[in-house]
Amino acid sequence: MFWGDKIVEEIKKEYKNKIGSNEPLIIRDEKTASGRVHVGSLRGVAIHGTISEILTEQNIKNKFIFEINDFDPMDGLPIYLDKDKFFPHMGKPLCNVPSPDSKAKNYAEYFAQEFVGVIEEIGFHPEYYRLSDLYKTGKFNGAIKIALENAGKIREIYKKVSGQVKSEEWMPLQVVCENCGKIGTTKVINFNGEKVEYICEKNMVRWAEGCGCRGKISPFDGNAKLPWKVEWAAKFSVLNVDIEGAGKDHSTKGGSREIADAISREVFNRKPPFNISYEFFLVEGKKMSSSKGAGASSREIADLLPPELVRLLLIGKDPKRVIDFIPDGDTIPVLYDTYDKMAGLYFQNIKDDFNRAFILSQKSENRGNIEEIFLPRFSQIASAVQMPHVNLYEAVEKMKGAPLTGLDKKETDCRVQYAQNWLKTYAPDDFKFKLQEQIPEAAKQFNNKQKQALKLLLNYVKSQKELDGQVLHTHLHEIKSETGIVPQELFSAIYISFLNKRSGPKAGWFLSVLDKKFLEKRLEEVIK
Repeated sequence: MFWGDKIVEEIKKEYKNKIGSNEPLIIRDEKTASGRVHVGSLRGVAIHGTISEILTEQNIKNKFIFEINDFDPMDGLPIYLDKDKFFPHMGKPLCNVPSPDSKAKNYAEYFAQEFVGVIEEIGFHPEYYRLSDLYKTGKFNGAIKIALENAGKIREIYKKVSGQVKSEEWMPLQVVCENCGKIGTTKVINFNGEKVEYICEKNMVRWAEGCGCRGKISPFDGNAKLPWKVEWAAKFSVLNVDIEGAGKDHSTKGGSREIADAISREVFNRKPPFNISYEFFLVEGKKMSSSKGAGASSREIADLLPPELVRLLLIGKDPKRVIDFIPDGDTIPVLYDTYDKMAGLYFQNIKDDFNRAFILSQKSENRGNIEEIFLPRFSQIASAVQMPHVNLYEAVEKMKGAPLTGLDKKETDCRVQYAQNWLKTYAPDDFKFKLQEQIPEAAKQFNNKQKQALKLLLNYVKSQKELDGQVLHTHLHEIKSETGIVPQELFSAIYISFLNKRSGPKAGWFLSVLDKKFLEKRLEEVIK
């Protein structure tokens, strides 16, 4: 059973009564808008979005809400921003930091807009809200009061769950300093039921400097925020959340999710949401950071792949499995091959997990009208676009073995666009080549067996009116058997002759799309 369907069955058991009362299940996810959002953050969006779509398929009411966390302090400076301009704002709520381009409302909105755009492009449509709005409109006032009145209990939970010891003076709140506007440098030292007393400490954190101000202020209506583990538990109650997953780093024993769950139960008297723990999304084996500028951004990957491929990348593996995305390796061609295989099984009406993943990789609004089209292999398209003389439609028609429909041509155009983007940005050298106008020097070093094999290839090419890539590929293996040549020597001779490289695209297809006169002339030249 596909992982999403399995999780939905568990949710249906967990929330049988609420579903029966026809109340919508609330599904929540969030992202702190501290910098360009890396592609890994899309995994949570896709997992929650897929659960929402499956529930909707089953006519179970639900609402997927997504938080842009714009009220956390700015605690990291992305390497791509002007340090002198932004360092003075370190420690302020992200919504109070100016936008890098002076166009967006603030710093958080600048980065949030790009991420929201990607989420919408790949076909997930949550309801968005800003955390600062919840605080400023008083939605958190009750939770703040409860947390302050139960500070001792919260300190006990930290110690019991994670072994983390908070001092007897520690209070679960951060105030926006009335003097410098920073929230990451303040320490609350007292609460009298109406106001808190606080100090903006100069050296409280390494990444920002407080102003030393001491004052009293109401903690309500956006003047303060809860520390994030307490805040996380408060969100469960304030937003009535039923389903909310968390990454592996938060879901470990004694981790932030376990602390938040305990606070939810013991302080806010609410059962925590159904958790979906999911593994990391790595880029070349490394975890990424928005604030540090590490890793491919969601925008870059959305420009590299069409929506259905981005979705497949995100949901194709069970959430408990790591995704290691290597854009400058063969990940993208392999992803396309996987998608094409799934599409083939879908159109053969084979019902399995592949079939389900293929359906869910399509935007929900497109699933009622999935038409069968020819899907040219991405690696071959990436090769064809590097050969200016090749008529792409004719080349794809050869692959198909039949005339292209309008939809076939549209898909070809799409793959051409993304192949060109990939070749310009991430494609490894193995996938890049240039057809050589002159005989490469290395071709003059071919041994007798290589020349014999190339002569047999020339004879075959001359005997054919038209070349078929698959038939030619089979014939190359016949030549290999007839001459006894080592496969590596045969194929390297072919690639060196035309590309001055020892490897290249699938040989039979590659040779079949070359101009036949040029192909014959070059083979004649290299066997002399």
